[in-house]
Amino acid sequence: MSTTALLDRPATSAPVRHLRAVNHPARVETPAAPAEPAPARALPAGTAPRGFALYVGIDEAKAAASGVSLGVLVDALRRTLADLAPTAETYATVALAPVGSGGRDVDVVRLALHEPSAIARTKQEEPEDEESAAGGVVVDISRKRVLIDGESAAFTFKEFELLQYLVLREGRTIERTELVTSLWQGASEEDAPGERTIDVHVRRLRAKLGRYEDIVRTVRGVGYRFDRHADVVIRYGHGTPSPDRF
Repeated sequence: MSTTALLDRPATSAPVRHLRAVNHPARVETPAAPAEPAPARALPAGTAPRGFALYVGIDEAKAAASGVSLGVLVDALRRTLADLAPTAETYATVALAPVGSGGRDVDVVRLALHEPSAIARTKQEEPEDEESAAGGVVVDISRKRVLIDGESAAFTFKEFELLQYLVLREGRTIERTELVTSLWQGASEEDAPGERTIDVHVRRLRAKLGRYEDIVRTVRGVGYRFDRHADVVIRYGHGTPSPDRF
């Protein structure tokens, strides 16, 4: 016979009772069958999993805002791994990308570390040469230029920055106040443009885009948005070699 202890819940006006034993018929436990391993994903012939790569998209400024540094984050991940799998070997490197590289942080990291699928995706989005881009718009982030129907467009620095800011946040409506604070950082109140000045910049930008002006959309009462467009190719660049830092 086995004994199981049950705890009676005390009434509000009664003293707390002690545990009392309740007898149950003995049960014979059948050993559980070992869990079946999860089916492995199809792997190329002659290969076997040997580890994994974890790409963390965060720059030094964002880490500092959270009260840490990149080195602290790496050490914390290593300690966690040492607790879970003491025999695991680790290797860490810092991802270096050109200043001002836009897009999702994790995508910038993957490109900077030359992750094959990220590079393959970028190559799919890039034409083999400038002539193959005829009939569309190429926003070349790495070279800070715009090609329209194969010809270089005469964008000013601020016009390019404005287009780049929208392109790298595709699908999200950007308010005028955000454009002012982001594109005129450090400017005095006298030098910073008003929200209506942004409208002027957008009009000039659209004029230079010509028949592709609708790639920059107006969201009435809010701001502007860039949506993925069949006539637009984005060139991000592959970053620079990233050294071992940790």
